Amino acid sequence: MAKAPSSRTSTKTKGAANIVAERKSRPLPQLETPTFLSSEATGEIAAALTTLLADSFALYLKTKNFHWHVSGPHFRDYHRMFDEQAAEIFAMTDPLAERVRKIGGTTLRSIGHIGRLQRLPDNDAPYVEPADMLADLLGDNKQLAAFMRQTHDLCDDHDDVATESLLEEFIDQTEKRIWFLFEASRGAQTSGH
Repeated sequence: MAKAPSSRTSTKTKGAANIVAERKSRPLPQLETPTFLSSEATGEIAAALTTLLADSFALYLKTKNFHWHVSGPHFRDYHRMFDEQAAEIFAMTDPLAERVRKIGGTTLRSIGHIGRLQRLPDNDAPYVEPADMLADLLGDNKQLAAFMRQTHDLCDDHDDVATESLLEEFIDQTEKRIWFLFEASRGAQTSGH
């Protein structure tokens, strides 16, 4: 026979429920950051950077997916290159998110949020040929560079030189990935086996 909850346990539960209810009834503080940008500029740039951030996470995971699942005669080279490129892509994520906050915006909050914003496609195939991995990542990095250039132009329109500078560094890194993926794919076999 189950014991009835003691009055002490019941009191603790009611106390916790009261605390939660009291917190929910309070107005939420605003995440405001002083910025020289207009509210319109903040909104546009924050949205563009947040979408770039979602694309960066999508490309990071796809690159890691290929790193984990590559096979064939060039395994070691591709495995290492994909890992290095994934680390470089992941290293972009915090500066992008922090830039959004520095200009007074808010950014990603969940995996679902990433999924709703990402423009780069996932690759959930159970097996991908190494040559197709290279082609897929090459195309995605080219697209990411184009998205960064569009965002750079938007920042230029609003005289946001700090974000432009950040994007210029990331564009250069992305172009290096494009170069490596292109060179690795030249003459690649259609089968990794």
